[in-house]
Amino acid sequence: MEERWTVLRVIQWTTEYLKNKGFEQPRADAEVLLAHVLGMERVQLYLNFDKPLSGEELARYRSFIRRRSACEPTQYITGKQEFWSLDFEVTPAVLIPRPETEVIVEKALEIAGEKPTFVLDLGVGSGAISVALAHERKGIRVVAADKSWPAIEVARRNAVRNGVAGQIFFVVMDLFDSLAARPRFDIIVSNPPYVSDAEFLDLAPEIANYEPSLALRGGGNRGLGVIKRILEQFEAYLKPQGSLLMEIGLGQAEILETAVLGPWAARFEFIKDYSGIRRVLHVRGEGV
Repeated sequence: MEERWTVLRVIQWTTEYLKNKGFEQPRADAEVLLAHVLGMERVQLYLNFDKPLSGEELARYRSFIRRRSACEPTQYITGKQEFWSLDFEVTPAVLIPRPETEVIVEKALEIAGEKPTFVLDLGVGSGAISVALAHERKGIRVVAADKSWPAIEVARRNAVRNGVAGQIFFVVMDLFDSLAARPRFDIIVSNPPYVSDAEFLDLAPEIANYEPSLALRGGGNRGLGVIKRILEQFEAYLKPQGSLLMEIGLGQAEILETAVLGPWAARFEFIKDYSGIRRVLHVRGEGV
């Protein structure tokens, strides 16, 4: 008689399999991938433990588990990730949005208030920051830039997906390269590459082997290459009363504070993420 693979049995077997391979969250991985195959939310799995999988569903699930066991992130397998309670498409062309980046969104919304706000997003990636800002405030308009055309295409689809395409203008460019030097933006936001050369060698295989290195490696032994380029240029594009908000890596606040941020000594602060790490650099415009 053919084996009967129910939802519960599949979850239990997969959890043990991934646990033995050293995965940190084997049960979560098993449930996320199975829910995706079955077109359910994870919580619905618990209401369908006795449901048997069809041969087609089982084959698709097995293919997903093979990919996960090779350390491919579940987000790339399912093609989606939640950010700011919104649903985003993700592909290997973009970084997977992470919760700590929501700190930028929170601060930008606080600065913008209810007034019309013109934002520049440097290195838009999946569009997480731009789309979240536009979704929260109809008065926000964004120029969203990335030097990767495939990333721009993903971000554009996410703007459409979340109903904010009319508020965001997408452009392929490297940082400020295609903009005339004029102080037109109220807020400049960026989640730039900031992984150092040494750190890149020690990244988990889920990141190093699958996420785009172009969006990870900041340049140099401290990963500050792109961050410094932004700091060298941003004031030519920011209104005097404006703000720059930029995500930085673990330990980079100390380096920036000591060796880089002297010209803005009275105008910068670091904002901590949910883990207490100084994660976002906020530099206020010269007129603040």
